[in-house]
Amino acid sequence: MSLQADFDRATEDVKKLKARPEDEELKEIYGLYKQAVIGDIDIVCPALLDVKGRAKWEAWSLQKGLSKEDAMSAYISKAKELIEKYGI
Repeated sequence: MSLQADFDRATEDVKKLKARPEDEELKEIYGLYKQAVIGDIDIVCPALLDVKGRAKWEAWSLQKGLSKEDAMSAYISKAKELIEKYGI
């Protein structure tokens, strides 16, 4: 399978997890997903009162500079780790 096909499958599998991952795990997988799909962050950091938006922004910002292919590979690895931990 191609990297894109593996990535697409991993994104679908993550949606089927039996339990909700911890916040840090969710932030990591979110940041990798955004980097893989869009690339480097291109939006302004949300206001301090937007806690959820700011957490997502920071998670994506941490992946800045990572190539889309590397982000896809890292996402796939993290997805496999979450699937092993939480099951689907």
